[in-house]
Amino acid sequence: MKGGWCCKKSRPPEIERNIKANNQEYNAQFEYANNYICTSKYSIITFLPKNLFEQLQRIANAYFLGLLILQLIPQISSLPFYTTVVPLGFVLAVTGIKDAVDDFRRHRSDDQVNNRKTLLLRDGKLVEEQWQKVVVGDIIKMENNQFVAADLFLLSTSEPNSLCYIETAELDGETNLKVRQAIPETAEMSDDNEKLHQFDAEIVCEAPNNRLPKFEGKMTWCGESHSLDNDKILLRGCVLRNTQWCYGLVIFSGHETKLMMNCGKSVFKRTNIDRLMNTLIIGIFMYLLSMCLICTVASGIFESAINHNFQDYLPWESFVPGTSQGTKEGSVEEGATVISLLVFFSYIIILNTVVPISLYVSVEIIRMGNSLLINWDGKMYYAPKDDPAKARSTALNEELGQIEYVFSDKTGTLTQNIMEFKKASINGKAFGDYLDKEGNPMDITDATPTVDLSWNPIAEENFEFYDERVVQEIRGGNKHMHEFFKLLSLCHTVMPDNTDGKLVYQAQSPDEGALVSAARNFGFAFKSRTSNSITIEVQGTEETYDLLAILDFDNVRKRMSVIVRREGKVKLWCKGADSVIYERLDPACHNLQELTTHHLNEFATVGLRTLCLAVKDIPDSEYAAWSKKYKEASLAMENRDDKVDAVYEEIEQNMRLLGATAIEDKLQDGVPEAIANLANAGIKIWVLTGDKQETAINIGYSCHLLTDEMEEVFIIDEDDFDKVRDQIDKAISDINGYKSGKRGNDQVDQVTFENGLTPSGAQYMKSDESTSVVGESEFALVISGHSLAHCLKPELEMGLLELGCLCKAVICCRVTPLQKALVVDLVKRNKQSITLAIGDGANDVSMIKTAHIGVGISGQEGMQAVLSSDFSFSQFRYLERLLLVHGRWSYLRMCKFLKYFFYKNFAFTLCHFWYAFFCGFSAQTLFDPYFISFYNVMYTSFPVLIMGIFDQDVDDYYSTKYPKLYYPGLVNSLFNKKVFALSVTEGVVTSIVLFFIPYGAFYESIGPSGVDNADIQFFGVVVASILVVAVNLRCALDTCYWTGFSHFFIWGSIVYYFCFIMAFYASVFNYSYQGAAFAVFSSGKFWLTLILTNVILLVPVVAYRFYVTNINASLSDRVRMKQRLTKSKARTKDLHVRRTSTFRRSARSFRSGYAFAHQHGFAELITSGLNMRDRVASTLRLNSPVTLTNVRKRIDSSSANVDKKSTNGATVHVKPQHPNSVDNVESGEKFVYSERL
Repeated sequence: MKGGWCCKKSRPPEIERNIKANNQEYNAQFEYANNYICTSKYSIITFLPKNLFEQLQRIANAYFLGLLILQLIPQISSLPFYTTVVPLGFVLAVTGIKDAVDDFRRHRSDDQVNNRKTLLLRDGKLVEEQWQKVVVGDIIKMENNQFVAADLFLLSTSEPNSLCYIETAELDGETNLKVRQAIPETAEMSDDNEKLHQFDAEIVCEAPNNRLPKFEGKMTWCGESHSLDNDKILLRGCVLRNTQWCYGLVIFSGHETKLMMNCGKSVFKRTNIDRLMNTLIIGIFMYLLSMCLICTVASGIFESAINHNFQDYLPWESFVPGTSQGTKEGSVEEGATVISLLVFFSYIIILNTVVPISLYVSVEIIRMGNSLLINWDGKMYYAPKDDPAKARSTALNEELGQIEYVFSDKTGTLTQNIMEFKKASINGKAFGDYLDKEGNPMDITDATPTVDLSWNPIAEENFEFYDERVVQEIRGGNKHMHEFFKLLSLCHTVMPDNTDGKLVYQAQSPDEGALVSAARNFGFAFKSRTSNSITIEVQGTEETYDLLAILDFDNVRKRMSVIVRREGKVKLWCKGADSVIYERLDPACHNLQELTTHHLNEFATVGLRTLCLAVKDIPDSEYAAWSKKYKEASLAMENRDDKVDAVYEEIEQNMRLLGATAIEDKLQDGVPEAIANLANAGIKIWVLTGDKQETAINIGYSCHLLTDEMEEVFIIDEDDFDKVRDQIDKAISDINGYKSGKRGNDQVDQVTFENGLTPSGAQYMKSDESTSVVGESEFALVISGHSLAHCLKPELEMGLLELGCLCKAVICCRVTPLQKALVVDLVKRNKQSITLAIGDGANDVSMIKTAHIGVGISGQEGMQAVLSSDFSFSQFRYLERLLLVHGRWSYLRMCKFLKYFFYKNFAFTLCHFWYAFFCGFSAQTLFDPYFISFYNVMYTSFPVLIMGIFDQDVDDYYSTKYPKLYYPGLVNSLFNKKVFALSVTEGVVTSIVLFFIPYGAFYESIGPSGVDNADIQFFGVVVASILVVAVNLRCALDTCYWTGFSHFFIWGSIVYYFCFIMAFYASVFNYSYQGAAFAVFSSGKFWLTLILTNVILLVPVVAYRFYVTNINASLSDRVRMKQRLTKSKARTKDLHVRRTSTFRRSARSFRSGYAFAHQHGFAELITSGLNMRDRVASTLRLNSPVTLTNVRKRIDSSSANVDKKSTNGATVHVKPQHPNSVDNVESGEKFVYSERL
């Protein structure tokens, strides 16, 4: 536990940082943090007091500590202190050991990091030092594959043009290499230690902060000022790659580095059940106080009316007024009042087990067990990336079973984020389709030939493109083609890497990599870059451009530009979203803009991602003036970003449109099926994407988020506030108007006739309307980024929320990361619903942290979303299993656990309350103090834990096949205040039966040997034994899924109790209950009473459940029955092995003699004449339309002959069904086939 107490000196907050290189005395006056880090919480000295203090901040632990203090007061305690010390000590010890192990790991990790070695420049020489001895102002030498020790200002590198490559996986999870570059003035020092030692520049920069992509600073050296930004900074946690060595000046160290500043505490998330339990615990405590108050009043009455007359046998304490001992004067009433007040605290101690401390420990164990089951689920393991699902938080499992709103990113989440260049619009002409000889587009199949790129020696083998015209135009010298692909090869931040003689690109985004690769394959290859130049190869000829400026991309600008010079001409090349490019085009491009827009819409219709390209020629005088402004803005220490953006905006005007690109990002496997199943479960899915509207809508249809069966898809796309409000109001009005005019039922699964006739086996349903079937209406909402900005204002946000909640699906287009978080927060604040956000990129982190549950997908955009998430996996389709299987099971298990736990503890605790009426309210306990301590720890804890970890009503297959099973979690029906009240009531009734039936059985009872069986110890053991058996048998009744653990712990707990109590009450321990167990268990009346009591307690429960299951069965009951029948049939088929007949038959015997299904068909329907074409006129005259609804084709699986002989299709029949039949929910699709005959 090195480093003392991990304390840092407090000092005034920094506004800006001043550093002098190689000047420790100057830097020391500011008391900057050293490079020692300490992420641990405790030391050897502070562990015990600090850990106990933290644990006692939990209300439950503090409550039980208060009880323990009360038990130490002999005047009010009727229970030994160990009845509370044992469970409280166990809980504190287990939690303390867990905290100690976790902290020991942190200490070990800290020591490994602090003791890493690095090379420091001291007195002109390189010396090896530990990381913890590095201070601000030191110069460090880094070597290839080494971790960066602190936040450094890059001075020089081994690579040409002072470039170096770093991997930032520890910071943001991204494994692609990023480039950093030293400024030319410091790069000249190279690795000359003497020059570096004499380097005395002064740095003025921002104060320590957690903004990873931002850095603002200024270096003054030799009378000149130089701007410092993030491209010149190496952050702690990065790894130097493909660079032999580099030197850097320490700017931030230790806890002030950006990595450590980002290691703050995660937001503590609590589940809905946790919040409910807090309310219930308060209610239970009030109930406890009311019982104690009843006992207090009754004790006062009993003492003043009766017990004061028996002080010769039961003397009052010496400090009680009116005691017969004469030690304290006072009236009887005063004495009774004092005694009743003491009794009040005594009963608080006795009845405290209604809120057992083991409840909280059990909840955490169950959550941990369910988290491990998620981690170990092989069906959520993605083999290509060797990536299993991970429950990064163990406190939110049951909330996965209550998700009502899912907010999803599109790119990389629903799609693969593997980009392929597919189409382009160049100078008003669209390219990318495969054309026949007549120029007509053809469908692309596996047999379609790709473009021949054999003329290009550096083309990629896996590149696929089908339009030969592009190559013909390029090789023919088309000017517009050349400009288009030159822009793709110049306007980017991709870094080339010649690995094993092969040109490989390191791109920060898959989009950018796909565009640069496309340019390369068409003969415009990006070859290399320096700090001030970029080299490309055009049709085998190298061209080098002076790189004057990079106007980088961000989520607000939605575009990037480069300014280059070649042959004295300055040009700006720009690419970005069509909306921002169009705003900055020269008016002369109007006609070309219309053609390009048409092509963009076509590309978006097939789900392609699009970008627009533009170029601008800049006169030298204009560039010189702009460059001066740009340098001033980049050196500003206040509002630098705003000033730089304003300068960018100035130059990016009056551009000339070149065309547009279209990239394909395919859907992940299983996405449509997963979304359809989640929607059928009642989960509403909102997609928040940065793509344009047409692309998002097309992807919505592709993944079944939008369907043709939807009544209407509302589009909100206006830019004006008032128009957006009008669109929202109209959409809400349309939905409400449709619902108010809706007729009939959502879905009918039989044939119904208007005139009252029903075919055989069909159910007649009365209706006053001419048609009896109307499908359930579904709506969707698509909203653009501009409109969303207005909708998120306070005046419109409730309208947006109302409209979104009326729709089954919502798609928000062109949204920024901040807008994603605001949309999630809007629903989270105003709806009593649980939200989940899922994404794969850094731009999704804000919404992942905002939602109740965050899910990260480890995709192509790095691991930043995963690092911020509560659960993670590799494919979106696993979300279906996470929610419908693990989430539903976890919610079911937690609800069953809580219901059972409160039931068994009220049944246990209230036995003391009933006994109070027979012991003069003297606070005497019914049970042995050790039994009270062990009841929730040893006798009844393991069965309910096993149920809470392994129980399941139906298996995973049926959980996903019938998504409606998820519905109880949405409405919170399995555990709420009403269910809690019923559990408590059942516990109270059970305690009455447990107490009074043995009381009646053993009242004035005499054993066979003539010994009195009515003493308190005998009676306490009888009730305790029946209690243990009853609650464990009740756990067995509640268990739906039996495992070996279930059998072992349920029956084992009962056996263990009897064995333990026989041994513990034996003479060898000389305990006060010695012989009580043997006397009880040797009594035949006890065993008869045990059986009778359990029958009375359990038979009504079994009968009620039998009634509910058979008369008013839930969907879960029906699916569980179907699951059992399916397994039973499977076993039956396995057992019935038919003997092959030796009787030789003729060839004709192989053909069945039956041509129809062996059950009723449409005979009665046909003979009635109602559906015959020659009766149409008669039907119309009678005004008796026939509505044929959802008539399904079925194969009668009960007849083996039909299985073998129905070769011409399945036989159609109508089958009577229960309104809640499993068959009604077997398919998530809704069929409404209507035909008037």
